[in-house]
Parts: sequence; C-alpha cells; structure tokens
Amino acid sequence: MATTATSPLFSLSSLSASLPSPSRLPVSLSLRALSPRARLSASLQFASPLGAFGAWSETSTSAGRWRRRGLEVVCEAAKTGRQPDSVKKRERQNERHRIRNHARKAEMRTRMKKVFRALEKLRKKPDAQPEEIIEIEKMISEAYKAIDKTVKVGAMHRNTGNHRKSRLARRKKAIEILRGWYVPNTEPAAAA
Repeated sequence: MATTATSPLFSLSSLSASLPSPSRLPVSLSLRALSPRARLSASLQFASPLGAFGAWSETSTSAGRWRRRGLEVVCEAAKTGRQPDSVKKRERQNERHRIRNHARKAEMRTRMKKVFRALEKLRKKPDAQPEEIIEIEKMISEAYKAIDKTVKVGAMHRNTGNHRKSRLARRKKAIEILRGWYVPNTEPAAAA
C-alpha cells in the first residue's frame, strides 16, 4: 500500500473511521483525492463474510461511493461467477409459468377448434335442424370460459381474447344466416 499525502485534510485513520463496518466492506477499495492540492493513492484489499456458512470469502456486497473531506472512496464489486439466488428463483418461476400458460393456451385452442369443426359440419349437413345449434352454443360457452381464464391469468392479452371470442360468434352467426335461422335487421334504428 503506497500512501503519499501533501495535505493534512485527511489520514487513513480518519478514513477508516468514516467507512462502514468490516462486515460490509467490498473486495477492493480505491481512494482518490478530489482536491488538486492533496494527493493520495492507496489500494486496499478486504474480504467480506459472504461465503458459505459464514466463512470469510472474497465477494462484495455492493458498489457505492462515499465522500469525506474532499476524498472520494470508490467501492468496486468483484465478479463472483455465480448468479444470485433471486435470479435462480425467477428462472424456476418463469419455467413453471411457461408450462402452465402453454397448457391454458392449448386447452383454449382445442376448444375453439372443436367449435369450428362442429360449425363446419353443421354448414355441410343438408338436413340440419335449428335445435342442433344448441349443442354448439354449449361448446362455444366452454370455449369462452377457456379464453377468459387464459386472459385472466395473463397468458394472453384481453384484446386477443376478445378477438377470438368474436371469431367464434361471427362464425356461428354466419351459419345461422346461411341456414335461414337468423335474419339480420337491415333497417336502420329509428332515431329518438
């Protein structure tokens, strides 16, 4: 450790008194004088008690700066090569959520395909009856439920969910119009 000082503004003892406790010191500590008249160069190595089972190891807690009497103390964080526990936990959560969201979306798509197949079958059937649409409406209700659940948990945007529900309703309405079971109102609404 090399120390040269031409100004009595500070000393290493006053500097060490201004620093936090040894349990919070980083691995490397460099000192720079902010005043042009004072010159100090020092490099100190510390260890902090962050290792496994409370043992002392060379890891740092954080990076920060302290100023005292024209002296700037710069703490540099050392790279440890391992990820924090919070990163690992977030990765586990992301994987769990990805699998659940995929299952919800798959269920929603399956229910929509069943409705589309049933509507197509009804469209191609030559002697279809209006009562047959009731079974398809139950399937549409289940598809709506699956879509709403997917949107509720955040696996899909609500506008996308509304768009998919609209697709189901439009397809059903087109079949009803084609069969003559529904006649759209072509007259404009009377203004009050």
